[in-house]
Amino acid sequence: MPRMLDVSEDVRAEIGDAEADRLLVGDNAPGSYDCTSCRTPGDSEQERTSTVLFVGDETAVLAFAHATCIPSQVVQVAEEQLQGAVRSITGDDGSGGAAQPQGPSTEQAVLGITSGLVLIDDELHPALVVEPTGAIARPGTDGSRGDEFLQLLLEQGFHPVHRMDQVPAVLHGWSILLAMGQLHAVLQPGTGGGAPVAWWQAHAPLQVTEGWRTAANKSQTVLVFAAPAGSIGQQPREDLLRDALDRAAAAGLLVAAAMPLAGT
Repeated sequence: MPRMLDVSEDVRAEIGDAEADRLLVGDNAPGSYDCTSCRTPGDSEQERTSTVLFVGDETAVLAFAHATCIPSQVVQVAEEQLQGAVRSITGDDGSGGAAQPQGPSTEQAVLGITSGLVLIDDELHPALVVEPTGAIARPGTDGSRGDEFLQLLLEQGFHPVHRMDQVPAVLHGWSILLAMGQLHAVLQPGTGGGAPVAWWQAHAPLQVTEGWRTAANKSQTVLVFAAPAGSIGQQPREDLLRDALDRAAAAGLLVAAAMPLAGT
């Protein structure tokens, strides 16, 4: 069955006319997919879908996104960053599934980010919710000690959240990179006092709502909440996202920090 795919001229030039035509008639294109921008499910048989080609030094990966999130385009990325994209887009076996949880012999899990407005003390705050696709092991270990995601963040300066009734403290040295109204990265301090480096970086700029952007520009601060894999899930509405955050906090599975906004 033909897919509702958008293939830009730039993407067509990279993959060739024959491959582009095969995609448009339904060959080599998934019906369902996880949007490479917002990470939520999509269906190329039911909704317009963008083809997004990530191109590194030696590798190219074709991904799919809701056309309402990002247009079809070619995205140049560093080869090492593309390896993370390969894991998040294709999974370990290249079958198009999600990345596998980290364990003694599996690939690194991928951080997913959801944006939303969170009400605390009668004020709406722009927030990002970070949840990995699988367990996170401490660097240099084989993952046999279990999920250490929260412990690693606590060591970085995040604080436990037991109730969603207070704005978390500012985590100095970290920031949220917003450019042209789109989310690009969460930055952390560089080693030895060097320039900030990306703790999380979008494969393609992530769209945020007008309300979120307005709130962020007003406060110049973004609240970042983080929970282990499976604690929050993909929530289609902000009220459901808040309910999931409340449950994670009550279960002792939530940490948070406030970060200044970099950019506009």
